[in-house]
Amino acid sequence: MAAKQRRSPLLVTVSTGLVLLWIVVASFPFLWTLWGSFKVQADFFSLADWRNALRGTFTTVQTGSAFTGQGYYGAWVQEEFWRAAMNTFIVVFCVVIISLTFGTLGGYALARSGFRYTFWLLMIALVFRAMPHITLVSGYLLPFFQWNVWGHLPTAIIVLVAINQPFTLWMLHSFFLNIPKDLDESAMVDGCTRFQAFRHVIVPVMWPGVITTGLFSFLLAYNDFAVTAMLLSQQNQTMIPKIASFLGSTQVEGNVMFAVAAVVSATAPLFVLILFFQRQIVSGLTAGAVKG
Repeated sequence: MAAKQRRSPLLVTVSTGLVLLWIVVASFPFLWTLWGSFKVQADFFSLADWRNALRGTFTTVQTGSAFTGQGYYGAWVQEEFWRAAMNTFIVVFCVVIISLTFGTLGGYALARSGFRYTFWLLMIALVFRAMPHITLVSGYLLPFFQWNVWGHLPTAIIVLVAINQPFTLWMLHSFFLNIPKDLDESAMVDGCTRFQAFRHVIVPVMWPGVITTGLFSFLLAYNDFAVTAMLLSQQNQTMIPKIASFLGSTQVEGNVMFAVAAVVSATAPLFVLILFFQRQIVSGLTAGAVKG
């Protein structure tokens, strides 16, 4: 019996090789961008010899060293990328908090409701979530211009919450369905109100699901381009539209190395976040997929 359970050495070798290959292929774009962010444009985008990006040939000629932080200085100080980072933090924080607040309350109410309209509400939310973001943004533009609120951060926050709310409802609704109703009833028998039972008993049980949903809400707001690019003024840009502005246009010459440094700066926090919350994410996704 023990011999049957042993893994074949060939299978282990092949599996390990495929995993390592996948890790290399998946991480190479970011590692290459990280390396190139400390070079000058002539090296990183060298057409004559791609090895210039490794050796730093032109970087050494221009700066006296094989590595330089000019891209980061130009992006963060010269072009004030830190303002875009602050705007992103404000937008993401508000979107996550508002989405989770309404999502947990709405998802709990729909999960515990016995009415038939619950299904149709969720279907309407799913249709709304499936619509292209650009279609929803275009519908907001006219009233925002008329009310003179275009270009401000609260405007983008409202639209991003509206886009994200159906997703949080669906996710949290599925998590609440997997929590037995006996927990609610036991808490209310002990003297808790419905909201107290929700706050002190239900939420702690499904906390991994809240973290998982909050992370997806964070990624939606953090990586959004269409909504923030159309609804925010140049002074209130978030990081993703700001990075695009570094590339310039056909009329205005941009600075590509500013964009490369800004891409690394915007991507690094995502790796840290995923590593920090990896256990909660896995347990949250598992809790949403397995009946409790």
